[in-house]
Amino acid sequence: MKRDFSRAAAAYVFLIFSAALLPPVRLASADEIIPARPTPRWWKGNLHTHTFWSDGDDFPEMVAEWYRTHDYHFLALSDHNVLAQGMRWMNKSAIVKRGGPAVVDNYLARFGPDWVQTRGADAAMEIRLKPLDEFRALVEQRGKFLMIPADEISDHAEGVPVHINASNIQEVALPVGGQTVREAIANNLRSVEEQAKRAGREILAHLNHPNFGWAVTAEDLAHVVLERHFEVYNGHPIVGHLGDEHRPGVERLWDIANTIRLVDLHAEPLFGIATDDSHNYHGKPGGAHPGRGWVMVRSTHLTPEYIVKAIKAGDCYASSGVSLQEVRYDREERLLELAIEPEGEARYVTQFIGTLRNVDTTGKAVVDADGKTPLDKSGKPIRASRRYSDQIGQVLKTVEGLNPRYKLTGQELYVRATVTSTLPPRDPSFKDQRQQAWTQPVGWEWLQKAEEKAAE
Repeated sequence: MKRDFSRAAAAYVFLIFSAALLPPVRLASADEIIPARPTPRWWKGNLHTHTFWSDGDDFPEMVAEWYRTHDYHFLALSDHNVLAQGMRWMNKSAIVKRGGPAVVDNYLARFGPDWVQTRGADAAMEIRLKPLDEFRALVEQRGKFLMIPADEISDHAEGVPVHINASNIQEVALPVGGQTVREAIANNLRSVEEQAKRAGREILAHLNHPNFGWAVTAEDLAHVVLERHFEVYNGHPIVGHLGDEHRPGVERLWDIANTIRLVDLHAEPLFGIATDDSHNYHGKPGGAHPGRGWVMVRSTHLTPEYIVKAIKAGDCYASSGVSLQEVRYDREERLLELAIEPEGEARYVTQFIGTLRNVDTTGKAVVDADGKTPLDKSGKPIRASRRYSDQIGQVLKTVEGLNPRYKLTGQELYVRATVTSTLPPRDPSFKDQRQQAWTQPVGWEWLQKAEEKAAE
C-alpha cells in the first residue's frame, strides 16, 4: 500500500511540473466583452410586458424575441399576479382565439417542434407555457440582452385599479390590498421592500398608469412617499395619458405631486419611466403594441442589479421615440444640459419645466360649469386631482435644437426637461402624438442639504 501511494504521489508531482511548462490558457473573449473598467453607457429596456401567462396574446419566448431583435437590451415580463415559473398548460383553442390562427405555427417555426411541448389531441390539445428559467438561455446574450423576472401586482381599492410593477423579484408579489388607494399603494410597496430584504437583492417597484380608471390622483402620488418611480408614459391606448376635461394629464400629475412632496411633505420627488404595457403582438387595431415606450438606463453593466440601482438613482430617462446622447447635470454649476440624437429631418423643441419656490400649493376641488361636483356614470363624485396654480410645473425656458441647456437660478424647487420631436411615433398610442423624451427632476439637492443640516 505504501509503495502504491509513493508511485501515485510521484505521478502527481510530474503532472504539476509538466503543466507549468505549458503555455498559459487565454480566456478567448472575456476581456473584450467585460472590460476591467467599463464606461457607463445607455441601455434600452421595457419593464411592463404581458404574455400568455396572463392576458397577453403570445408566448413569452416570442415576446422576448421581438424585443431582442428590435434593439432592446433588457426586458421584464410582468404578467398580472404571477411569476412565470412552474408547470402551466394552456388549451390550444384558447391560445388561437387570443393570438390568432398563425400564433402556434409561428411559435413552432421560430423554436421548433423539439421545443414546443403539447399533450392531448384535437379539442383537448394543450401547449405548455415555458417558465422564464427554462427559456431565458435561448434569448439572453451577455452584454447584449437580459431578461428580468417581474410581475404586475394588480390590486384595487376604492373601486379602482391599483397596479404596481415589481422588477427583479425572486418570488411572486401578490396584492395585499388596502382601504384606500394610498394605503394599497403603500402596503404593496412595503411587501416588495420586505421581499428585497428577505432575498438580499435589488428590486424596483414602480406605480403603473395612474390615469388608468382615473385611479390615482396627484395627491395620492404625492402622499405615498415610499413611491419613488411611476410611469410618466405608458403605451397602452386606454390609460388616459392626456387626461380629460376634469383630470390632468400624466405629466401634469407628475409636477403637482413633486411640488407637494417638496413643499408640503419635505420628501424626495418622483422619477418617471416609460413602458409599453404591451399585450398585443399581432397588429391588433387599437391594441397595446410593443415598441411604444421605454426607459434608457445609464450603467456600466447589463445586469439586473446594476440596471435596478441606476433607475433607483434616477440615472435614466423615459422615451416614446426621442433618443438622448447625453443628460448632464452639474450640481456645482447648477447646469442641466442635453445632447439629442438627431433623426432624419426631425426638429426638436425642449421645454425646461419646473416649479419655483414660494409657490401656493393650495388646490381647489374640481367643479363643472355649473359649479357642481362632476359625477361618474353611477352617480358618484368622480375621482379627480384638485386644481392647482399654473405656477406649478410651468415652462421656465423653451429651446430649439440638439443641445438645449438650462442654468438654474437657485429659485427652483426642481427642473426637468421634456423633449418633443416633429416626428410622430412609428406606432402612436393617441391622436397627434409626437415622439418625446422626459428627463428626471434635478435641482432639488437643497432638500437633501436641509435634511443633512437637520440631522446634525
